[in-house]
Amino acid sequence: MPAPAELSAHQLKEWIHDADEVAVLDVREYGQFGEDHLFFAVSLPYSELELHLGRLVPRLQTRVVLYGDRHTEHAVRAAAQIMKGLGYSDVNILKGGTDAWKTAGFACFAGVNLPSKTFGEIAEHIYRTPHISATDLNALLHDSRQKVVVVDGRPVPEYRKMNIPSAICCPNGELPLRIDEIAPDPDTTIVVNCAGRTRSIIGAQTLINLGIPNKVYALENGTQGWYLADLPLEHGSNRLYPRQTDTKNTAALQARSQALRHRFGIPSVDAATVGGWLRDQTRSVFLCDVRTAEEHARADLPPMVQHTPGGQLIQATDQYVGVRKATLVLCDTDGIRAPVVASWLKQLGWKVFLLEDPRSLHDLPRPVHHQPVLRHTRLLAAEHLPQFLTQNPDALLLDARPSLKFREASIAGARWVIRPNVAIELDGLSNHCAVLMGHDTARMSLLAHELEANGCTNIHICVVGAGFPHDTGLQIVSHENMPDDACIDYLFFVHDRHDGNKAAARKYLEWETGLLAQIDERERNTFAFQA
Repeated sequence: MPAPAELSAHQLKEWIHDADEVAVLDVREYGQFGEDHLFFAVSLPYSELELHLGRLVPRLQTRVVLYGDRHTEHAVRAAAQIMKGLGYSDVNILKGGTDAWKTAGFACFAGVNLPSKTFGEIAEHIYRTPHISATDLNALLHDSRQKVVVVDGRPVPEYRKMNIPSAICCPNGELPLRIDEIAPDPDTTIVVNCAGRTRSIIGAQTLINLGIPNKVYALENGTQGWYLADLPLEHGSNRLYPRQTDTKNTAALQARSQALRHRFGIPSVDAATVGGWLRDQTRSVFLCDVRTAEEHARADLPPMVQHTPGGQLIQATDQYVGVRKATLVLCDTDGIRAPVVASWLKQLGWKVFLLEDPRSLHDLPRPVHHQPVLRHTRLLAAEHLPQFLTQNPDALLLDARPSLKFREASIAGARWVIRPNVAIELDGLSNHCAVLMGHDTARMSLLAHELEANGCTNIHICVVGAGFPHDTGLQIVSHENMPDDACIDYLFFVHDRHDGNKAAARKYLEWETGLLAQIDERERNTFAFQA
């Protein structure tokens, strides 16, 4: 198989900004990606490559550029060979990775979801979205003369971790459909919050763009701003958006959303045209169901239509779409939510269409899932693990759980393993029986495939539960001395802000508000605001 072509930093910069599709994939692990990556890069860790590749880059002819840094060249080249073996015909490598990119004078960034985060900061400036501080909101909530509702625009699991007292969870993508049920009185002030800034801004501005009569504010700095103001947060709340809406209002809600669609010039497309796009393979097409998870689970749309909850599709587009300049086709089944989501995606710079009748889609190709073929691997039931280790005392114990779980506690003698470090951990030990322990069968299958490629011929996959390793009855040890930089799957500054770490919260907010000053003019010009 021929080696992939190598691309210079300047060549890649031109590809990113020309008219043709390109997938820029960072194959390092999540923590490494989040510390230092290209603005338009998509995170596709080598440890999960085949699990998400078909979803993020569905078209085999797509221009693809893989990169890492000087420490991850092996993973980059291994990923390139895998992609070429799977039939991708235009696979390239950024020569020199992030080091060469910076040497060429281009910026790398910390954090995640950079285009969406930066977009939110610009949107607040262009639209002059009204905002309210945590202390001022707290005063409003304690003023009996005021009618105020706080709407948390994040997904339900995020909301349940921590929320502003009294807040009702209504993910941003659901606001066009459900806000009138949450705040039926036009004299009620609505404050939209998230954990930081972006979804607060986009959620509040969505309501303003829809023309609702209420006063609307974005909560400045979200739950983090509330916490930094030494105000108490709630945990485990369950005040969720109304699941049913009054059908008598459907026509009015549709008219409101359609007005927004016309304002932003969002075209529609029929199912036959979309089917033709997918079959002729001349463009990458992402079919996006912006409804709730419960609605998507009804399976009333073809499998090719992926679930992309509307608020998150705006907030984290790169988690659903891996190809820049691809075509996004959005759908719902009510004509209320998709037009609003589309209005933001168009301003984010995407080619976006609304699917007229999603239930008329048929004869579409099924999503591609790449499964490794395992020849020397078998399953081991978790309840049989202690007995198996007693019978095989020389077994190589490989803990494939997240690094922080391993650092907290593991079975004595276990090594933490992730796909990029398999060769190092297996050095000289490939003749041993190997036991892979983890929560995710799919990820461990890729690890097992890597073990087999490194000469291991006796591998056992053991799917363990939440009580592992304490429920095994085996000797348990902690690895408190495992350094942070070894935990390459974990991005500390993003997550620690939710764990009582005020310094991490401040650092995150400084990062978020500072993004705009870091991007160059060409990156800024990819956005297309229509305020």
